[in-house]
Amino acid sequence: MTKKRRRFSGRTMRNYVYAYIFLAPWLIGVLLLVFYPLINSFNFSLHDIRITPMGMMFIPVQLGNFHDLIVLNSSYIQNLITFTVQSLLQVPIIVSFALIIAILLNARIAARGLFRGVFFLPVIIATGPVMNELIGQGAATVPTVNVGAVAAALSFMPPMFLDPVLALFAQLIMILWNSGVQILIFLAALQKISPEQYEAAKIDGGSGWECFWKITAPTIKPMVFLNSIYTVIWLAIGGQNPVIGQIASFMHGAAHGYGYASAAAWIYSGIIMLLLGVCWLLFHDKKEKPPKEIKMLAKRNW
Repeated sequence: MTKKRRRFSGRTMRNYVYAYIFLAPWLIGVLLLVFYPLINSFNFSLHDIRITPMGMMFIPVQLGNFHDLIVLNSSYIQNLITFTVQSLLQVPIIVSFALIIAILLNARIAARGLFRGVFFLPVIIATGPVMNELIGQGAATVPTVNVGAVAAALSFMPPMFLDPVLALFAQLIMILWNSGVQILIFLAALQKISPEQYEAAKIDGGSGWECFWKITAPTIKPMVFLNSIYTVIWLAIGGQNPVIGQIASFMHGAAHGYGYASAAAWIYSGIIMLLLGVCWLLFHDKKEKPPKEIKMLAKRNW
């Protein structure tokens, strides 16, 4: 059986041309600002870079920088473990809190617009130096939470896992401040659900809990995936992340340099990709496979 070649009409070809013309600035930007720096930084990570009066001197070390970071630099590995555990704890809390607030703000309540602005306000003002100042004054903690009591109750845990848990309680308010964008995304998804679906479910005897799991949850599942990805990236590039500061110290320090910092950045990127992979495995839409009878029937018709 010969396969037919797919032919495009003139109109389809013009649409393709127009599409790539509009995409050209983005594609050029990705090539120049993403792929080229990635390749350049990986090349840096394989060298010991020295700044001399004659310019940058590259001394090949192969995987030496990666070996030194993983085997010899215990503080960097500890920061990576702390970031990973904190992300695994904070992402579900932020996404769940954003979903609960979005459901409440989607209801018919008085001053709904005011409350939406209040929850989004920290995204605008609580960034950079403002966030550092608020944390320094203790505004990111809940006064009623006794961190010492929590530490005593969880003293059986090893320090590498206990420290991220204590940091979670110590900065609980700051964690919830990071949910403004996620609330808007959930709110937009909830507003797309037709009220007739809930009315039909209630007529059939469905409770509010059943309506949530049968109507709301399947509809907003793609947004849960999107918010999980956004939250991981937000936490990864946040100014409060100690890994970012340590990589910057490697780059500007005389003992290490650009090559060492590039290797640290690549290891950090690998950890972030693993976290994104976990989000993808948990929340991506799985395509349902058709039954075997339908497959056999399709083969016969083909």
